[in-house]
Amino acid sequence: MPLKQHGRDYDIVVYGASGYTGKYTAQHIATHLPTTLKWAVAGRSRSKLEAVVSRLQELNPDRLPPSIEIISSTTDHTALESLCRRTFILLTTVGPYGSLGEPAFAACAATGTHYFDVTGEVPFVHKMITKYSSLAAQSGAKMFPQLGIESAPSDLLTWSLTQQLKREFGPQTKTGEVTLSIHTLRSAPSGGTLATVFTILETFSLKELREAYKPYALSPVPHPNPDLAERRTMWTTKVTGLATTPILGLGTSSVAAKTDAAIVQRTWGLLSQASNNKGKEDESYGPRFSFKQYMKPRNWLSGVAIHLGLMVLGLVMATPFLRGIAKKFVYQPGEGAEEEVAKRDELEYWGVAKPDFGGDEVKEGEEGRKRAFGRCWFRGPVYYYTGVLLAEAAATLLEEESVDEQLGGGGIYTPACLGQPFIDRLDKAGFHFETKIMEE
Repeated sequence: MPLKQHGRDYDIVVYGASGYTGKYTAQHIATHLPTTLKWAVAGRSRSKLEAVVSRLQELNPDRLPPSIEIISSTTDHTALESLCRRTFILLTTVGPYGSLGEPAFAACAATGTHYFDVTGEVPFVHKMITKYSSLAAQSGAKMFPQLGIESAPSDLLTWSLTQQLKREFGPQTKTGEVTLSIHTLRSAPSGGTLATVFTILETFSLKELREAYKPYALSPVPHPNPDLAERRTMWTTKVTGLATTPILGLGTSSVAAKTDAAIVQRTWGLLSQASNNKGKEDESYGPRFSFKQYMKPRNWLSGVAIHLGLMVLGLVMATPFLRGIAKKFVYQPGEGAEEEVAKRDELEYWGVAKPDFGGDEVKEGEEGRKRAFGRCWFRGPVYYYTGVLLAEAAATLLEEESVDEQLGGGGIYTPACLGQPFIDRLDKAGFHFETKIMEE
């Protein structure tokens, strides 16, 4: 499939390519994306970038190496804007995004450069939406924050479940309750992820955190019942963290629940808006949609322990003294598990979606026990697959005309807005999705 013509020097620039996730992103591009791709790696250290390029040539000696672009400081607005004017897409892994990410985001919004990042910082995304949505719409920049493991799998699986319901019950079918479970997780966080966790309370005020994590705070339109997920949660779950969901089984509190919910809820709002545009397929979830996410424990005792452990972690993060001690015992930014260790990583999500028949008693009686079940999974380094998500999202935007037609103009989007073409690319790259109809 030919790449889009755009008149810029580069199709893709990987900014932060010498970091832990940036290296994996560059490796996937070098070994999987078209050899006609014009691309570059960018960062502060020429020697580190040269080492990355040398490694890429080892992995694929038959391919021309990427160019090297030096950005001496993450706050060099002039250099970043100059680079962004020369590339069609910027993939940035430079974080923590709350303290380092805004200059690149602003430069892309100003220059009409398409943007992808792997932040898990909801307050950062909330701030960028508030400040740059109008500018991105004017410039034509299509911007996709939070496209890494947080929160692309949850967002894409939720979208897939809603589309499965539409295929089963008709294109106008809406979705009621979606529940996901992190069914398998074997991985250690990188230094960059941990730096984000440790610094988020130093970067954002408590007021900013509260505002960003309110239900549907990232949605462009209000939800008629924003606390629906909360009302659908039993009091015992709020106390113990434990919840039993038909088909999924036992679940407990998930460390990524609120982070992933924020992006899923923004997708709800974006698709609700798009459903009002004539000529576009109605992919909206519906007015009684709600989202919850759990994590599968070994048993109820470990489930309670995980719930309490997350509460303790929150206390550590909120206490500067304890936070300072914890920082000394973890990976530092740019570091992570060795490749041989990371190869044993696994991640798998399960999900169930309940159709919303809008009070149609006949349909409720005939089809009331049917649910959409889905799962997505991969085996291998979690941060490599974060790189896969970035690279394949960029390729989707570079090659798929149907995605442009569905998105329309510039704006701040979510992973699910890339739709089935993105999922199909991920499947070929080893990140698999499947959905089907089951009965409770």
